[in-house]
Amino acid sequence: MTVRGAEERAPAKVNLFLHVTGKRADGYHLLDSLAVFAGVADRLSFVPAETLSLAVTGPFVASLSAEPDNLVLRAARALAEACGVRPSGALTLDKHIPVASGTGGGSADAAAALRLLCRAWNVAPDAAVLERIASGLGADVPVCLRNQPLRMRGVGEILTPAPELPECGMVLVNPGIPLATAAVFRAREARSRWRRICPSDGRRPARWRRDCAR
Repeated sequence: MTVRGAEERAPAKVNLFLHVTGKRADGYHLLDSLAVFAGVADRLSFVPAETLSLAVTGPFVASLSAEPDNLVLRAARALAEACGVRPSGALTLDKHIPVASGTGGGSADAAAALRLLCRAWNVAPDAAVLERIASGLGADVPVCLRNQPLRMRGVGEILTPAPELPECGMVLVNPGIPLATAAVFRAREARSRWRRICPSDGRRPARWRRDCAR
């Protein structure tokens, strides 16, 4: 049984800091990052249909024209398999986050698909199942699934509460030059080393902001 229609926001992810702390034997980098979410967002909508389909609209539709099987559809099929339901519904992704901009647009879309389709298909998998599906889709999908400020470690699978954050505005500037995350990490030549990070000990926002600016 599905709902008649639904919509979910997929906000852009912003890493307030991102430190590489090591590298696994399989080549994946270990990270320490503080992720928050911006006002700009893609929007994913659902209407009932016999089969599963995805249409893309918005200012960045051309960037996804070469991806007939993107993360939204992969998330939908993975959720359907885990929950034992038939994947169905006409999805429309209104794309406003630049592709390959480092702001987690694809991951946010996949996470939005999981949240939206749980409601649309009337399924309620355990949190551990959703986390497993999210991790299988990409390193940023788990934090985007929770859609709140969080500290990310490991390869994105270790999530802990963020420290108290001050309210602030953001200006996100994109030069229109796509950079694939995998290519950026492959090109990284600096040695992994520990660097000073923002405090997470419950200090007041003003003190936290001052320490981070040093």
